[in-house]
Amino acid sequence: MSLRSILLVLDDAPSCADRTRFAIRLAKAHGARLVGLAPMGSADFPIAVDGAASIFEYAEIAWRAVRERAERGAQSFREACEDEAMEFAAVVDESAQVVSILKHAHSADLVVVGQADRAAANPALARQLVEDVVTTGSRPTLVVPEAGRIEASPRTALVAWDGSRQADRALLDALPLLHRCDAVWLEAWSETDDDASSLRSRLQAVCDWLARHEVRASPSCEGRRAGATLAETIRSRAAERGADLIVTGAYGRSRWSERILGGTTRGLLDTMTVPLLMSH
Repeated sequence: MSLRSILLVLDDAPSCADRTRFAIRLAKAHGARLVGLAPMGSADFPIAVDGAASIFEYAEIAWRAVRERAERGAQSFREACEDEAMEFAAVVDESAQVVSILKHAHSADLVVVGQADRAAANPALARQLVEDVVTTGSRPTLVVPEAGRIEASPRTALVAWDGSRQADRALLDALPLLHRCDAVWLEAWSETDDDASSLRSRLQAVCDWLARHEVRASPSCEGRRAGATLAETIRSRAAERGADLIVTGAYGRSRWSERILGGTTRGLLDTMTVPLLMSH
C-alpha cells in the first residue's frame, strides 16, 4: 500500500506554513500528488465595513474578504511548492469548509489538517471543523500539531488498539507510514485481568498480521493508570516510547465512557504534540 494523493487543508492559522512544509516533505517521500485546498466557508471573523450602506453591501464585502483570504492561502501554497520537484495543485472552493473538505477527500488517500487554532477568532468553530473532518470523513485524517515534534517520515509510531472497527481501520490506513518506521508499538490498556489475557493474544495476532505486511511491531498491554484518562495515558506512553506518530481510531459512543467524543478523541486533538492519524 502507498500514498499517491494527499489533500492538505489550507487556512490562515500561523501554523499553516509549517503544516505546508510538512505535507510537501510527506508527499515527496511517498511520491504522491499534493493538493492544497483552500475552502472559503463563511466570514467567521470581524470585518471592517465602514461605508457599507446596507446588509447587502456588508455581505458583499464579507464574501470578498473570505475569497481573498482563501486566494492568499492558495498562493502561499503554490509558492511553497514551486521549487519542489513534485506534482501539486491549488484549489479554492466556495463550499462550506467541512463540505468542501469531505468532497475533495474522495479523491485523496490521506487528508492533512492542522490542530484547531486556539487563537482563532472563533476557536470553538475551528475545533468543530477538525472534529467533523476526523469523524465523518471517508479517508484517514492526519492532524498536525500547532507545535511539537513534526516528522514527515516518522521513525517511531504508537498504535492505540482496542479491537474496535475504528482501531482496525486506523491501523490499515496507517500502513504506508508504518512501513517507514523503525519501531512500531501496538498498545492496549485493559480494564480487568481477564481483559488483559484476551487482549495480549489478540495483540500478538495483529502483530503477526503486520509482519506479513513487512511491518515489525511490538505488542504491549497494561492496566489503565489510576486517575488518568485514556487520552492522558496514550500521550504519556507515546512520550515514553519517543513516538513521533500516534495512530488511533476516532470514536463516537462505545462501551467506555471516555470514548464519547469530548473524551478520548477530543482530548487527543486538544493536547497532541506529535502528528495524529485517526480513522473513523
